[in-house]
Amino acid sequence: MIYVDTSAFLAVVHAGDDQHERAFQTWQNLIENNERLMCNNYVLVESIALVQHRVGMEALAILHNEIIPYMEVEWLDESLHNTIVDLALTTNRRQLSLVDLSSFDTMRRHNINIAFTFDSHFREQGFEVIP
Repeated sequence: MIYVDTSAFLAVVHAGDDQHERAFQTWQNLIENNERLMCNNYVLVESIALVQHRVGMEALAILHNEIIPYMEVEWLDESLHNTIVDLALTTNRRQLSLVDLSSFDTMRRHNINIAFTFDSHFREQGFEVIP
């Protein structure tokens, strides 16, 4: 299973993104190889907001209709949310967002070692990163 981060979603749908070509090719390869793909609802919310704001409604429709249907989504509940907020407070690092921490937690609980991302924090946390 491969975890998909906001940075990958944005790069796949945004032709103006510096990583678009690499991201789009990686996405196509993952789909062609029938890889199981996962994210959590925090990544979805962040991705939808960023795509809508930075790229526009057409890109949002592509994300929603053509990309998200391939995803297994973990819906974080109140208990997991509180755990992640506590983690944010104990790590005391402003540059690690709540969404990043939720991703790391989801990956660890599901034994996912590979992330499709352009965010260096995933490698820093010990995960393998593609592309």
